[in-house]
Amino acid sequence: MIRIFRHYVPKFLVVLGCVEALIFFASVYFGFAPPFSGASPGTAELVGDLWPKATLYMVLFVLALATVGLYRRDLVAGPTGTSLRLTVAFLGATGIAFTAVASFPTLSIGDLALARAIVISLIAVIAFRAVLYRFSEAERLKRRVLVLGAGERAAAALDAQAWDDSREVSLVGYVQVHGENAVIDGEHRVYVETTLVDLCRKHLIDELVVAIDEENVELPVGEIFDCKVNGIQITDLVMFLERQAGCIQLDALRPGTIVYADGFVQAILRGYAHRAMDLVISCIGLLLASPLMAATALAIYVESGFRGPVLYRQVRIGRNGEPFEIFKFRSMRTDAELDGRARWAQANDTRITRIGGFLRKTRLDELPQLANVLLGTMSFVGPRPERPEFVESLAQEIPYYNLRHIVNPGITGWAQICYPYGASVDDAKRKLEYDLYYIKNASFFLDVTIIIQTAQVVLWGKGR
Repeated sequence: MIRIFRHYVPKFLVVLGCVEALIFFASVYFGFAPPFSGASPGTAELVGDLWPKATLYMVLFVLALATVGLYRRDLVAGPTGTSLRLTVAFLGATGIAFTAVASFPTLSIGDLALARAIVISLIAVIAFRAVLYRFSEAERLKRRVLVLGAGERAAAALDAQAWDDSREVSLVGYVQVHGENAVIDGEHRVYVETTLVDLCRKHLIDELVVAIDEENVELPVGEIFDCKVNGIQITDLVMFLERQAGCIQLDALRPGTIVYADGFVQAILRGYAHRAMDLVISCIGLLLASPLMAATALAIYVESGFRGPVLYRQVRIGRNGEPFEIFKFRSMRTDAELDGRARWAQANDTRITRIGGFLRKTRLDELPQLANVLLGTMSFVGPRPERPEFVESLAQEIPYYNLRHIVNPGITGWAQICYPYGASVDDAKRKLEYDLYYIKNASFFLDVTIIIQTAQVVLWGKGR
């Protein structure tokens, strides 16, 4: 993993993004170069310097691939799914590129040269991804990890999610510490014959993850230190899962981890920058989305038989636990909670209207929340705001739940794009783990990453 502005990004994705950026940049030169196009020096003088145009082309197509989810760490699309996403990305970027050239002729390198560049890009990207995906699965290229501990803490926290999404890590096994009550089965355990450092050498271990139930077992500091001085990276379980899974596992968390961990700092300067970004996005968003919002309002009004409200207002809990009124397009029947009792929205909820189902999948029902962002009660990126009735009960059942209220709630967020819509206490707990990761590692880079990846949620209808 590579940490970019506090956010952990898999090396695999960094290599993928950098090489594909170079492919897009170079494709403009190849598309225009004399060996391919027969261009004369006079044509080159007419076009001018290519590098600014190549840079714009590169940015456009990299953003297109990111928007359809091709740079997500958890993407498991297969050849067919990847091909579909590449097709959508290239068609969309191609349309934008030719429209931009038609609108701003100074950006043009010639229609034929642009078409050649696009074809060259597509072929090169497909070939590169095929090679990279094949080699990325090779075990010899993965970081070999050994877990020190086989008790409740290791079992509860090290779920399959942390390993299945990683192309960089290979789990060798778990080591039971003397006196520890092991719950990991023998099939997944490895045994120390002489010393822990010898075991690590034998299995070519790169990293030792400490996941011991320290309340009942004494930490073998000497053996761990021997591993460290012999070049093996020592990592705490919480830090490892934060890095690999993009969340902070509550089952592995201790009070001291929160207090002494880096992050969780709400800097004043970042607060102003975040607010400035919110104002720009909300103003531009309301302006551009106004025709779509009008059409959505009309569709809701027609479906409801020209009666009932189009907008839905509901009290939610915001920053510092303060209640505020959220705006949404109504996606449920007007009698959804006729008895006044708050209920979780469920999958295939019968209270959701036909238009409402589409709005929820595409998240168009949340467009009016841009007004909340403009007013300052919400941010564009942040934890999802919950209803007071749910917050009260969840705060009692889930440790550290109120930490999510130290920042503004958001229309979209790290939890919203990493975890499907939840309707239970367990789901709320898992989403809190992603919210804590966002709060701990908040940065402009992470905000932009979330905004770009939100687009693929809308494109592929993965809303709740």
